[in-house]
Amino acid sequence: MNISKLLSKLVKQKSIFFILVVFALGAVFSLSWQGGALRSAVHAEEAGVELPEFEGEGKSSGEQQTAEGVAEGEVPPEEEEEGELEPVQYRTFFGLDSRVVVWIVSELHLMFAAFVLGVPIFAVIVEIVGFKGGDIKYDKMAKEFTKLLSAAFATTASLGGLLAFCLFGLYPEFMGHLTNVFAPTMYVYALLFFGEAFTLYGYYYSWDILKGTSVKKWSHISLGVLLNLFGTALMFLTNSWATYMMSPAGVSMKTGRLLSLSEAFYNELWMPVNIHRLIANVCFGGFIVGAYAAVKFLGSKTKEERAHYDWMGYVGNFIGIGALIPLPFAGYWLGREVYSASPVMGNIMMGGAFSWTFIIQAILIGMLFIGANYYLWLGMGRIKGSERYTGYIKYLNVIIFMCFAVWLTPHNLPLSGEERAMIGEQYHPFSKYFGVMAAKNAVVNLIILSTFFSFLIYRRSNKGETVRFSEQGKAGKIGILSGLGFCLLMLISYAISLNFVELDAQIKGYVKPLIFALYIQSLAVCFAAFLTFKDKGKLAQFILFGVTACIAVLYFWFYGFQVMQKANLVLRYLSVTQVSIVMSCLIMNAVIDIFVFRKAKVVGDIVWGKMPVRSQYALLLLCIVIVILMGLMGFIRSGLRMDWHVYGLLQDTSQWTYTPTLSFMGRVVGLIVALFLGLVSFVFWLANLGEKKVKTEAEA
Repeated sequence: MNISKLLSKLVKQKSIFFILVVFALGAVFSLSWQGGALRSAVHAEEAGVELPEFEGEGKSSGEQQTAEGVAEGEVPPEEEEEGELEPVQYRTFFGLDSRVVVWIVSELHLMFAAFVLGVPIFAVIVEIVGFKGGDIKYDKMAKEFTKLLSAAFATTASLGGLLAFCLFGLYPEFMGHLTNVFAPTMYVYALLFFGEAFTLYGYYYSWDILKGTSVKKWSHISLGVLLNLFGTALMFLTNSWATYMMSPAGVSMKTGRLLSLSEAFYNELWMPVNIHRLIANVCFGGFIVGAYAAVKFLGSKTKEERAHYDWMGYVGNFIGIGALIPLPFAGYWLGREVYSASPVMGNIMMGGAFSWTFIIQAILIGMLFIGANYYLWLGMGRIKGSERYTGYIKYLNVIIFMCFAVWLTPHNLPLSGEERAMIGEQYHPFSKYFGVMAAKNAVVNLIILSTFFSFLIYRRSNKGETVRFSEQGKAGKIGILSGLGFCLLMLISYAISLNFVELDAQIKGYVKPLIFALYIQSLAVCFAAFLTFKDKGKLAQFILFGVTACIAVLYFWFYGFQVMQKANLVLRYLSVTQVSIVMSCLIMNAVIDIFVFRKAKVVGDIVWGKMPVRSQYALLLLCIVIVILMGLMGFIRSGLRMDWHVYGLLQDTSQWTYTPTLSFMGRVVGLIVALFLGLVSFVFWLANLGEKKVKTEAEA
């Protein structure tokens, strides 16, 4: 039997493959622990440390008889206590830095877990769209997504087992504390894992069986929904362990004794991390699928294959952009809650040792927005009739790059003493106005609005004359009114809540402009809906974009400086107001665009496969950048605890408690990115072995 046939059988028999991998890992780690104990003995002998001796080990027969006499009670209890072993706090991994080993393994596991969680979400959505629309290509693409997922699941499980071995082996005391607190949830985790595994393979292998009738197809879709529920529950469960380490609750801060499991589970950072990771995982999975499609597109030999993978790349990029737009809002909420949980940790995050990591984060997020927009603009070349809108691209380029420049500007430049003396103040007289959060919040909202505008002009590139809104039927009216109601509920409810914030009378006066801005945006949303009903939906979108940009970008940029100088506590409410206003604009404009261009005349068809090669390299760039960003944010979230395993409760007393430098962090994250991309490539190659065999047999 040749190698390709053997690998093909291993891929088909994933359960056996998984058992073999786990068995091999267990054997390797049992050997490593024995080797670690042997090295500890050698080092102890070299250092002259007396090691504890056990029965029958290095003793003569007389000494063994003496030991038996001790067991009979001839030695006082004080001498028994001297013979007890101290609990092991830390071990090394074959002499390597234990923290770096756990860092690498945990990041690899989290990246694969993010892919395994994100891909099923839009695979099920694509399957539903294909089933409701009767388009077989959607069903084909959803199945191909799931094929990638089934191949990656065994790797995710193997890395999870390796991570568990590393944590319990290298940090036994810390894991003992975590087990004492979360032991019941760990049993639930095991059950959820089995549920996810069974539903995943059931969802994939029953694809062809459960089709043909509506009942069968909905049964298959129900399996996919159940798979997503298991995966999301697993993520929420493990997030409680990670956030407990940053904001412990439900335990005695003196003794570490568990007081309330529910409080420890539902700690202050649990829900913000849940929302942030859920959105980030969907974004991550979308860009990974886009990169897979790009590689397949570049290797395609027929027009049909290029068209299919061009379309798949577009869908992956669309899902990535769709999740990327709200991601900064979720990230801001998480950062604000970190400040609330621990002001010290918040100051370290934004103004201390980790402040420059957020400059790197800004570069990476800026590259994501620029790359996604660039791919959309190139995609307009495959659409006949898009020439009408290409003139907007140069203006969008200027806006995005100017916002990117402001976003990159640090507040406090790394100046020498002589340079600071020449300036005459601590901050640069120009950059100090662009390095503060008021400016950065304004430009990130402008980037989001510009990206959304790019998508709208792409969407209407081949649409011509629209029909009257009165001809859209009840669906149009219900859609517009539903969008209007949701936006008004979000804006007005937050405006009312701002009247009851607990602040001093002098500071509370700075909240009134925020309330006024929310009511203005509410009127703008109502006016946009009114114009849409009057067959002026394009004008409604333009006015809503203009009002939103004036309030959320221009006015709040100026007003944010005043708030920072005179009422810093109001800044958190200002940022949430910005988010609410921008989100209402995005939601209402999206609903209007759907129903204004519904049933519109088609100017030209989309020619899938007609894309320049550089567009596929843009998709690959987006994949690499999102992986780097994932690794960087994992370092920031974990590193904020500084020298604490559990912040304020269980201190890290190992030799690895120092905060890594940026260069060291860059090398480790770079290694993680290279390992992940290499493993993903190998997993995808394995997944395609069976497909190549089927094609070869069909050609023969």
